Amino acid sequence: MKASTDRPTLARLTLAAGALAAAAALAGCVVAPVPGTVYSDPYGYPSTPATVYAPMAPPAPYYEVQPALPYPGAIWINGYWNWSGNRHHWVPGRYERPRPGYRWQPHRWDRSPRGGWYLQGGGWVR
Repeated sequence: MKASTDRPTLARLTLAAGALAAAAALAGCVVAPVPGTVYSDPYGYPSTPATVYAPMAPPAPYYEVQPALPYPGAIWINGYWNWSGNRHHWVPGRYERPRPGYRWQPHRWDRSPRGGWYLQGGGWVR
C-alpha cells in the first residue's frame, strides 16, 4: 500500500520541478528594443535622430537583395549602418510609400574634422 501513495507524490514533485524550470527559463526572456532608437514624425514616416556620433568609421555597406515590390508605387530605402553606443549595427533596407512632394535623402556618414564620424539621418525632404 505504501508504494501507491509514493507514486502520486513523485509525479507531483516531477510536475512541480518541471513547472519551476519552465518559469525560470521564461524569467530570462526580455523584450527590448533594438539599439538605435527609431523616431516617427507627425505623419508617421520613420526617421533616425538628426545626428549620431561614432568614434570609428562604419563598415562597408551590406549588399541587400530587394524583395519583390509589396505594392505599386513603393520605393526601396537602402539599409545603413547605425551606431548604438559601442558598435555599429546594420539597419536593413525597406520599402516605403513615397510622400507626395518629397524625395528620400539617404543616410550618410561624414568624417568629423575633430575625429570620429557623424551619421546624418535619412529622411523625406522637399
